[in-house]
Amino acid sequence: MTRKKILFIAEAVTLAHVGRPLSLAQALPEDQYEVHFACTAGYDFCFKDSSLRRWFIASIPSAQFLHALAKGQPVYTESTLLSYVDDDLRLLDEVQPDLVIGDFRLSLSVSARLRQIPYITISNAYWSPHVRQHYTVPALPLTSALPIWLADPLFRLIRPLAFASHAVPLNRVRRRHGLPSLGSDLRRIYTDADQTLYADIPQLFPPHAMPASHGYLGAITWAPPLLAPDWWQHPELGSGRPIVYVTLGSSGQGQLLPRVLRALAPLPVTVLAATAGTIKLATVPPNAFVAPFLPGDAAARRASLVICNGGSPTSQQALTAGVPVIGIAGNLDQFLNMHAITSAGAGLLLRADRYRETELRHAATRLLDSARAKQAARQLASAFDEYVPAQRLQERMQALLTP
Repeated sequence: MTRKKILFIAEAVTLAHVGRPLSLAQALPEDQYEVHFACTAGYDFCFKDSSLRRWFIASIPSAQFLHALAKGQPVYTESTLLSYVDDDLRLLDEVQPDLVIGDFRLSLSVSARLRQIPYITISNAYWSPHVRQHYTVPALPLTSALPIWLADPLFRLIRPLAFASHAVPLNRVRRRHGLPSLGSDLRRIYTDADQTLYADIPQLFPPHAMPASHGYLGAITWAPPLLAPDWWQHPELGSGRPIVYVTLGSSGQGQLLPRVLRALAPLPVTVLAATAGTIKLATVPPNAFVAPFLPGDAAARRASLVICNGGSPTSQQALTAGVPVIGIAGNLDQFLNMHAITSAGAGLLLRADRYRETELRHAATRLLDSARAKQAARQLASAFDEYVPAQRLQERMQALLTP
């Protein structure tokens, strides 16, 4: 039987948008699929010992992406998306895949349709138009000028208008290529595809009138293939003291890491911290072990508590290990994700723009002592165990590949 040719395209504005599709790509059986993977330069370390056929495709720099998020501005301009469509079309013509799978590659909403190639997008359920959300004002210039009690209702009032402005660039690109508008709801922009699959579970994000073309994959946990640091087997890590795993991620609030370590220094815990290579520490507290990168899944399994930026990749590593989470959230994705976790009783949400060391220390102590939070995290781990992402993906792929 002829193998089907599958092309994954990662919009590499954060490591998560590379790791997530890469995990899925590497799990597809080689006897059934010829798998190709495209992303921008700078991610060679992710592909150690990988047999995937790789292609280059440009993405905006991570710093540009993060700056737009911090300012609440549209991430992509019309001209950027037009150039993305051109790049997509060149790649699609060269690879000629039977199916394309994108992770936050919004231009595939246009290019895959122009080439009439079946298209699956990987997203998060908090961006679904079919999941109800509670919106809290993220860290924006607005929150530096106003108290949260005033900024929050103001944000909820203007949020639909902000979403509409973020939807304009892709709708203009679609119109230029003869495709209909997706409307003013940014969630439709982020989730438009022939099949839309969420790297989440319905227990955290219950569906509401969700169409059959949308579905849940479960947690796509991934860690880069890097060697553990020399101290990974240090005797102190087996001393019986609770272990706290800290990482603020490649899209997190890296400048807060020294203050997070300082907040945890007085506690009777051992800290494993990853800098993501974005910050240099002048000093390291005696109870902390630090490395640029750590195997996050293994670190979460060793931990009694995980502290992160509240994003789904690290919080899912924690929850699949049955470990509670503290999310120090900055952007809207992180707030939306942590609202679900806190509602389930498996974590606590802190604001990055109102960070206080005493608040984090109290939150860490509270979760380390909370039997209820530990039980909630274990229940979510059991729920995640019911989902095998690659298997669910293949079922959706077959639905598109079968004539």
